[in-house]
Amino acid sequence: MSTTEQQRPVLGWLVSDTMAVAKRHVLKITRIPESLFFALIQPVMFVLLFAFVFGGAINLGSDGGPQAYREFLIPGIFAQTVMFAVASITVGITDDANRGIMDRFRSLPMHPGAVLGGHTLASLIESSLVIVMLSITGLAVGWRIRGGLTDAVLAYLLLLLFAYALSWVGAWIGLHMPSPEVAGTAGLAWIFPLTFASSVFTPIATMPSWLQGFAQWNPVSCLALATRELFGNPIPFPGESFPEQHPVALSFGYGFLLLAIFAPLAVRAFKTRNSGGKA
Repeated sequence: MSTTEQQRPVLGWLVSDTMAVAKRHVLKITRIPESLFFALIQPVMFVLLFAFVFGGAINLGSDGGPQAYREFLIPGIFAQTVMFAVASITVGITDDANRGIMDRFRSLPMHPGAVLGGHTLASLIESSLVIVMLSITGLAVGWRIRGGLTDAVLAYLLLLLFAYALSWVGAWIGLHMPSPEVAGTAGLAWIFPLTFASSVFTPIATMPSWLQGFAQWNPVSCLALATRELFGNPIPFPGESFPEQHPVALSFGYGFLLLAIFAPLAVRAFKTRNSGGKA
């Protein structure tokens, strides 16, 4: 380590380098606006599809009809969107690693956590824009925030926590993938069963009994249920299990646990990954 590096405050070093890398990725998004456009349009399509095509066929056990389902649906789409954002950073990390950009960063006097920190921060900014767009779409189709302002802010903070924690999961996966094509598949393969075997689109009580236990403890179900509770949206067929009774606390626990596990693992994989693509 050089004398200049030794003199740099560790925290300031990490923050300044992280912001520099994040700026690079944000500028990259502005130069390729198509990537942001498709990231924004995908959740909007899910909202329109389920709200107007399938919504009338799903019974929530209430007299609210399609309107009640839309209010039930939007928090679930929030949770799904946060999960699907993992694929983007997984591909981006693998692409940077394969093109030698990671090696160039490693050769510079940068803090070891700044490269991935910048990647994940840029991913969080993109997720924030998607959540804003999704909120506007939800309001347009009839979704409303019926809880208090503090609870609504807490719901959005919970979504951002999950988005940030999952970006580190995506970074760790991306550092182990040999190519962006494989990374794209790996980034989504584990998301689909978690998302669709959850309460994102239908209440857990309507699922087969053998699936309900998994769905109750599924982090995606907990996130969807927590945001419904905080936004004051319908929670049909409320269950007595711990995840269904304490979804907010459990969701925050899942978010911090994922962050605590995968952030160090991703930084370690970044340090040990060689130019041949193996971590």
